[in-house]
Amino acid sequence: MILAAAASTALATPTADAAHRALTATAAGATHGFLSPTGVEIAFLLVGLVSFGAALVTVTTRQLVHAALWLVVTLGGLAVEYLLLTAEFIAWVQVLIYVGSVVVLLLFGLMLTKAPIGRSPDADSGNRWAALTVAVAAAAALVWVVVDAFRTTWIDLGGAAAGSTKVTGESLFQNWVLPFEALSVLLLAALVGAIVLSRKAKAETSPPPVNSRAGTGGSPSVPDSRNHPIEGKSPAEQEGAR
Repeated sequence: MILAAAASTALATPTADAAHRALTATAAGATHGFLSPTGVEIAFLLVGLVSFGAALVTVTTRQLVHAALWLVVTLGGLAVEYLLLTAEFIAWVQVLIYVGSVVVLLLFGLMLTKAPIGRSPDADSGNRWAALTVAVAAAAALVWVVVDAFRTTWIDLGGAAAGSTKVTGESLFQNWVLPFEALSVLLLAALVGAIVLSRKAKAETSPPPVNSRAGTGGSPSVPDSRNHPIEGKSPAEQEGAR
């Protein structure tokens, strides 16, 4: 009898512990709900609102340089969102590539093409409602696709953080190494092509040398009167000089 009671107690103890843990998790879930967000969730919401406002200013302003600067704010806000989601690798890629390269490329393009810096009526095509309709439809489709794709996806909190530098590097150079190398070759080819096209355009637009006009039948050279003291004077002065 004593052995049976001890065995039943030993078997009941894990069950009681499991029930206690389940009740604790249920109470924690009931305490932390939609109406009691954490500090990270509040920061995520505020940064998202700032990024959304900066994106609206980017597409509504008529000053191109201001639009590029507001785009920096938008992309920087997205990088902060990635940091709040513990995806630090994606966040730094966002800063280095988009903020540090794409926006600088846009600014150089505006300066080299001599685009209007101030307010320009050409920046407004007049199709705002059509553009707004397309933007809302694209955003709705993107949200639906993402929600439908991750509806039944669960994150293993016990493993490595998804989106960290270690996990992303292992996935990139183990599972996606062939597309990574193909993209590297494509970028190298684009760089070489840009250099070749820029050198050809520079050679076509360079002016001909000055001495080549006499040999090609151009306008004859005009003698300089400073080297000929008789030329450039009146007939009486020329007779006196002779």
